[in-house]
Amino acid sequence: MPRPRLRPAPPPRTPVPSTPRAAPPTIPRSSKGPARRRGSPDPPRAPPVDRFFGPSVPSPPIMRYTPLSRSNTMPATCTRRALLALPAVAGYAIAAPRTKMTIHLSAGSIGVKADQRQALDYAHRFGYEAIDAQAGFLSGLDAAQLRDFVAEMKAKNIVWGTAGLAVDFRTSEENFIRTLGAFPAQCAALQRAGATRVCTWISPNSNDLPYLANLRMHARRLRECARIAGDHGCRVGLEYVGPKTLWSARRFPFVHSMKQMKELIAEIGVGHVGFVLDSWHWFTANETVADLKSLTSWDIVSVDLNDAPKGRTVDEQIDSERELPMATGVIDVGAFLNTLNELGCDAPVRCEPFNAPLRQMAPEAALAATATAMKKAFDLIR
Repeated sequence: MPRPRLRPAPPPRTPVPSTPRAAPPTIPRSSKGPARRRGSPDPPRAPPVDRFFGPSVPSPPIMRYTPLSRSNTMPATCTRRALLALPAVAGYAIAAPRTKMTIHLSAGSIGVKADQRQALDYAHRFGYEAIDAQAGFLSGLDAAQLRDFVAEMKAKNIVWGTAGLAVDFRTSEENFIRTLGAFPAQCAALQRAGATRVCTWISPNSNDLPYLANLRMHARRLRECARIAGDHGCRVGLEYVGPKTLWSARRFPFVHSMKQMKELIAEIGVGHVGFVLDSWHWFTANETVADLKSLTSWDIVSVDLNDAPKGRTVDEQIDSERELPMATGVIDVGAFLNTLNELGCDAPVRCEPFNAPLRQMAPEAALAATATAMKKAFDLIR
């Protein structure tokens, strides 16, 4: 008989690798009912996953933060769903700030009397970001008191603006030497507190000194001031005064433009001396955006922001009669601020309107009106 043909054994099967399924989310054991047993139906699938935000389940609350915007419109806590529902303007609150410049409350410049503690309270209440540094107050604090005051500033998101240069460099040599003697202690108090900017203005005329002699006197005296300030970590800002009605009011005109201020700063010859730039003086000196672009951010120690009355030519403007920023539109505040911002300016910006109606207001009304005007101007920064 023929032998039966045996069928060859099939080759061993090679297991086909399979892509492992993502493990389902851990399901916490409930107090109601037993845990799932082997062989029971699969648990419900995990909810769909959004490619950007993950599972479509309520997210945990975001941690508290301090809004970066100039208006505190963002809630202290919110979920992702609530965050996406916020309007676009609120989105600005968590974006990087558009400028390094700060809105500076200089209470005396708007006719409001305030000591250092009152200024801090006013700034916090009305939405300012910087305050004047008062060397007299700061020098009277011991180390613990100063530490507490600076900590309170930090907690309220307030930084230092500028301090005044309390040296009489404009009159007699005797007055200059006498007031210069107290300046090192004032600068030391500022340094202890972390304030780094000291500012003053330059009179645009003289009855006694011709331009060149006046330039040399100012350079010599301000050089001494600047060296003392620099020894204590402070920069010095100088403001030129632009209105023709002022610089032409005495026998000898003096520094009243950006170009002339550059000459004075060069004559002083100290690297940490720069400008206090005022939109009012920039306007009354018939200067342009191109003049602003000739500066660097380091050149700008402080900024003043003002508008001008309508109905007068540039040469007719009177220094003691100004307007709040954006009040009339005579001065292009937007071009002024945006140019400084493009330079990377990080200076404090205050308002100094010398405005009679503003000075007649109650303190809180004047503070609110000025804060509103400044924030409106800062909203123009692109």
